[in-house]
Amino acid sequence: MSANATPTGQTPTATSDAVKDDAVQESAFLKACRREPVPHTPVWFMRQAGRSLPEYRKVREGIGMLDSCMRPDLVTEITLQPVRRHHVDAAIFFSDIVVPLKAIGIDLDIKPGVGPVVEQPVRTRADLDRLRDLTPEDVTYVTEAIGMLTRELGPTPLIGFAGAPFTLASYLVEGGPSRTYENAKAMMYGDPELWADLLDRLADITAAFLKVQIEAGASAVQLFDSWAGALAPADYRRSVMPASAKVFRAVAGHGVPRIHFGVGTGELLGLLGEAGADVVGVDWRVPLDEAARRVGPGKALQGNLDPTVLFAGRDAVETKAQEVLDAAAGLEGHVFNLGHGVMPSTDPDALTRLVEYVHTRTAR
Repeated sequence: MSANATPTGQTPTATSDAVKDDAVQESAFLKACRREPVPHTPVWFMRQAGRSLPEYRKVREGIGMLDSCMRPDLVTEITLQPVRRHHVDAAIFFSDIVVPLKAIGIDLDIKPGVGPVVEQPVRTRADLDRLRDLTPEDVTYVTEAIGMLTRELGPTPLIGFAGAPFTLASYLVEGGPSRTYENAKAMMYGDPELWADLLDRLADITAAFLKVQIEAGASAVQLFDSWAGALAPADYRRSVMPASAKVFRAVAGHGVPRIHFGVGTGELLGLLGEAGADVVGVDWRVPLDEAARRVGPGKALQGNLDPTVLFAGRDAVETKAQEVLDAAAGLEGHVFNLGHGVMPSTDPDALTRLVEYVHTRTAR
């Protein structure tokens, strides 16, 4: 049990819940997302919940990825592991971008060393009928896990998580991972009406999945558009941004910060913010001061240390981390993160030291 957990057999009082909620709202992470003064620059890592941690590999042993995402006890333990070990400023809900698709009955699996594989790709208008609405009853394990997590996390915020419509569409149309996205782009260019209807339906599913997480207790949400960097800005604006914007609008009334991140999206940064995000994630290819110029005022930024720097030794990590902090010095709000996810062979101690370095160097 964490230091902030409610002892077994005791029910949290309304007062204690209110105090905890106030503490979460005053956390460095949420204040940075709201572009408010912070006691230190907050830190969390994409893919922090797992992969590089031996304790993660131990609890996942013999359990498939999708099964892991559907077991509230396992989701809770995996989500908490990096918070305990690294003392990060926010937890990211352990899930996968294809979980909502699996929940509505799409026949898919996550194959080790490959990624999500869809048994019957979506290629025709008739295939859209397989994409029904997602309801809270489809993902009761998510609600249960978040309830368990918010009790354990105390003042540490929990970030909800979902894949963006374009990335989900890419997996559905290609049938699995792709380097070229030829089938997805062929639909986008060759049958724009079908493409728009597909992304619109995925936007509804994604928004419903995020709403479940928020209503269960998530304090922020991140829309992860893994493959948006494969698009030219004009194509993104015309064929992708409307669906992502629909997701952000759908959760706007909940009042939680909305983060938008994609890989290789340096040319799209302004559009990622324009889609409706409060915080724009930046990969390592664009310095944060330049990213701020591209995004424009009124947004916080998240990022953006190259994940491979963590293999270079402590001095190099601190030098490069300081470069990120220096580039972020003039930002309205900054959440320190890697420019993409933690790599599986990363030394966990390097991540712990990085959190400590950022906290120490930015203490106000």
